[in-house]
Amino acid sequence: MKRNNIGKIILGGAITLAVASCSLDFDPISDYSDVTEGISETGKEVVFKDKKSVEEHLKLLYTELRNQEWYIDKMLMAESHSDNAYAGAFNAEVLPYEDNSLDATNSVLERDWNRYLSQIGLANKLVIYADSVADKSLSDAEVKSYQAQGMIFRSLIYFDMVRLWGNIPVVTKVAPNITSENFDEVYPLYFPLQTPEIDTYKQIESDLLFAVQNAPDYNPADKRVMTKTVARALLAKLYAEKPLRDYEKVIKYADDVAKDGPQLVDDFSVLFGMKKDEKGNYIDAKARNTSESLLEAQFVAGDNNWCYMMFGRNLLNWDENFSWNKWVTPSRDLIKLYESEGDVERFQESIVYYECGWSLYYPKDHYPFMYKCRSSQSSIIWMRYADILLLKAEGLIMRSSPDLTAAANIIDEIRTKRKLPKLPASIKGNKEDMLNALLKERRMELAFEGQRWFDLVRLDKVESVMNAVYSKDSGRRARQEAFTENSYRLPIPLRVLQANSNMVQNKGY
Repeated sequence: MKRNNIGKIILGGAITLAVASCSLDFDPISDYSDVTEGISETGKEVVFKDKKSVEEHLKLLYTELRNQEWYIDKMLMAESHSDNAYAGAFNAEVLPYEDNSLDATNSVLERDWNRYLSQIGLANKLVIYADSVADKSLSDAEVKSYQAQGMIFRSLIYFDMVRLWGNIPVVTKVAPNITSENFDEVYPLYFPLQTPEIDTYKQIESDLLFAVQNAPDYNPADKRVMTKTVARALLAKLYAEKPLRDYEKVIKYADDVAKDGPQLVDDFSVLFGMKKDEKGNYIDAKARNTSESLLEAQFVAGDNNWCYMMFGRNLLNWDENFSWNKWVTPSRDLIKLYESEGDVERFQESIVYYECGWSLYYPKDHYPFMYKCRSSQSSIIWMRYADILLLKAEGLIMRSSPDLTAAANIIDEIRTKRKLPKLPASIKGNKEDMLNALLKERRMELAFEGQRWFDLVRLDKVESVMNAVYSKDSGRRARQEAFTENSYRLPIPLRVLQANSNMVQNKGY
């Protein structure tokens, strides 16, 4: 059969809805493709031929949870684009996060958009085709478990994307090859319209409600798995966001997470610290699978976690990749907060001072670095219980009938664990004072964990906090543009707009 091949149509240059060549002639149903492994005797497409092939595809999702590019870019967006950190490097693609000069040509934004959509393609394939195993070796419960993990992964991606960009294309199908017979049906899968924010949140909600019923159970000995507990924690975070906001559900799902058994650690250093041998040499991460971790990517010798090189030193190899300036430099404003609050433990575990070969923001003989990724064997902690507890406190403060006492008790529980005094009685009866105390606590507890920018956006604090910080933080680069109501969403990459005429740029860019 003669083919009129129109090549690979790829949204924004990277989406893997179906990474297959497109033909305007009808391809025989027996053809293999990048998506399918042929057909069954009944004529149904077979994507996964057996249980092993499904499990191998699931492993790809867990490999993506170890994606260091995803992690470092999230730190840049959430920390350097907030008051927690400076860009760290005077790089044309990094500095705009600090001085608020982001535009649609930023290469970091483009690579994140493309990677996110590629990851969505991986998740969709598992969710849609997990029940297509030809040899029927999977039970219904196993199929649903695999689908649930795919849905949690898809939710993690879409939750990032919708909070960053607002209206985004939500694709939950795998696009087949385009033929003359299916062109009208398939074309929109390659060049989709943007989905309204509220509908994206509802898709995430639907996925997570399925996962709460069908994902693997919480396992205190293995926090690498996308479990029911992770789904519950994500629901708590989801319901705190404006388009779907329901603080009663935030509280409910935070309580459900608590029932599964996670607990705050007594020693904050076990979350991010390193072990030493009898000679005082660093040898490994201090702990994995702590009681507080909900989802983490773990790295051991040989796994090559290179995140440390973007932020500071590798404590397992002191001078390795330390000849160039690092990203996400802690801000004077954040350091001042730790010092004024007397928060010694979290300060020491979040920020470290080294001598280095550059002096872009501080004297090079006493230069601060983000300290929550310390070596090639550090874990990436994607979710932990303190975040969810503090979201419950937010719900208690912000719901229609506030319970400020209960919220204060949660904040005090965390402060006590971190060796700080309880909140002053003078603020516990005032809603606005309690909200400010909550934001301060989240900032000290979760610094350099990819939360701060999203906290400011969620609680409408971007203008008030970010426009003020430049004048009170003497080390911050001059602001290029004021933060406005348009600053809550980042620009959609230019090449995405050029590739898909259905996309509309966010206001202000």
